[in-house]
Amino acid sequence: MYLNDNIDHEIIANMTLPQLKALCRELRGCILQTVMQTGGHLASNLGTVELTVALHYVFDVKTDRILWDVGHQAYAHKLLTGRYSKFDTLRSKGGISGFARRSESPADAFISGHSSTSVSAACGIAAAMKLSGKSGSVAAVIGDGAFTGGMAYEGLNNAAKSRTGLVMVLNDNAMSISKSTGALARYLSHIRATRRYYCAKQQFKTALSQVPLVGERLEKAVRTAKNLIKDMIYGTGTLFENLGCSYIGPVNGHNIEDMIEALAVAKMMHRPCVVHVFTTKGKGYRPAEENPGEYHAIARKGAKQTGAPAISYSEAFGLEFERLGKTDSRICGITAAMKYATGMNYFSHSCPERFFDTGIAEQHSVTFAAGLAAEKMLPVFAVYSTFLQRGYDQIIHDCAIENTHIVLAIDRAGLVGEDGETHQGIFDVPMLSGIPNVTIFSPASHEELRRCLKRAIYDTDGVVAVRYPKGGEYRKFLPPSADFSYSGKRAKTLAVSYGRISAWLDECADSAGCDWLRLVKISPLPEKITEIAAAYDRVVFFEESSLSGGIAQKLCFMLSERGFKGSFEAVGINGFVPAATVEEQLEAFGLDKASMIEKLK
Repeated sequence: MYLNDNIDHEIIANMTLPQLKALCRELRGCILQTVMQTGGHLASNLGTVELTVALHYVFDVKTDRILWDVGHQAYAHKLLTGRYSKFDTLRSKGGISGFARRSESPADAFISGHSSTSVSAACGIAAAMKLSGKSGSVAAVIGDGAFTGGMAYEGLNNAAKSRTGLVMVLNDNAMSISKSTGALARYLSHIRATRRYYCAKQQFKTALSQVPLVGERLEKAVRTAKNLIKDMIYGTGTLFENLGCSYIGPVNGHNIEDMIEALAVAKMMHRPCVVHVFTTKGKGYRPAEENPGEYHAIARKGAKQTGAPAISYSEAFGLEFERLGKTDSRICGITAAMKYATGMNYFSHSCPERFFDTGIAEQHSVTFAAGLAAEKMLPVFAVYSTFLQRGYDQIIHDCAIENTHIVLAIDRAGLVGEDGETHQGIFDVPMLSGIPNVTIFSPASHEELRRCLKRAIYDTDGVVAVRYPKGGEYRKFLPPSADFSYSGKRAKTLAVSYGRISAWLDECADSAGCDWLRLVKISPLPEKITEIAAAYDRVVFFEESSLSGGIAQKLCFMLSERGFKGSFEAVGINGFVPAATVEEQLEAFGLDKASMIEKLK
């Protein structure tokens, strides 16, 4: 047994090849056993075990830096950097994060959670190390999926001209970025990715350069001949080489010996280098290898949501959107590499010619939708709340200014549980409600979601957001309403809320002897809402969103403008939300049923 909290680069770098393979088996077993209990990202982590061990063999996190794009594949890294004894707390309240966090360990060079960021961050870290005179190298792991995001290319473009010791590991587990060029090319790539070849090459260049005149000319002739031969075999070079980076690969990401050689050569170059690695998602666990999508992320063992029905909000949206799409040829569906997760798979099957998967490109998706709308189509972009944050500029500039009609189906709105700070859907309301020409609906049931989606597509101008939570309904037979539901004045206190937690608002208010007002259209707020609230002595607003810039603040301001003299209290989310179950998070912020009743009393 090799895994413990003290394993580090020095120990790993002194292991024999059989010991390294045994370490990989142990890591794979630990990840599989733990994730089956805690939930988390399984297939991607099983696929990067050998890559991670090779990285820690070549790079020492005490002096070097290792960055993980997204962080879906950083579990083995955590196990090799002092978190073995805490690994069973993965993604739980008070436990270790499912993503890389600088606050969790000095071995985590940069926060992760959203994709396509590692190359840009690595550029900054490498530049800072160079400026401060540090001798370490920087390695950034980025997946082929993340390379569909534009930020990756912005980072790559700047990395190529940085002249720093930056190693970019392209973990290719699905899509081939560079064309396969046959057995000879693979053989030459293997030869080029060895330290013996690299050292011999450097010695040859040094020897030639020391011969006056003739040596310089001969070196130039050899370099020209080499480039001609390489172009014959590889074509005009890879994208990375054309941008100015060195390129090593393709390398078998599950051959630990080849991985160590390739990474060691890349580190020795002391210049930007891309190491192209092929891996298999779910490696070592056959069900995950055969169905990597199904095993991308799995739920905590025994986890279930209170009152959850047979289908989730995502499925309810997907089925209704498919129904609407079949009846109207103007309706188009867009997703950013989240077809199944957002329920868009139903529409994509029934209306494939009007379905567009843009890859991990939320900014492009928003502007693409605006382009469709400019030609009288009815585009609906299904996206997680946390990822929509990337399209903020496009929503303002490309859509709202000219009142362009697009629909944003915002999944995972509100608290999402174990994924922690990077994935909570608590900023879409403040983000969108401050933009003119944007309407936001926040339904509390599947039936309300269906009605809101239809209203968003056909009855509302401009940018229209329909936001709904992860999981299922909290109250299946909640009577649907239009813009709001109101109990009628019979008390001095009014309870106000929207979205998932508003499903039990009437029960909470009745238990506390209060009136209640449940919002469905939350922005812009109808003037009638202010008129109702102004008649009470006390208003308590429960909001499953960031309070700063939220709907509670807006209602409070509108009441103050009317001269409201009563008390106004807002219960919601301040700051970032760490990992826990959704129920634990709701309780922590006073948004569970018991806490709401207590607050109203």
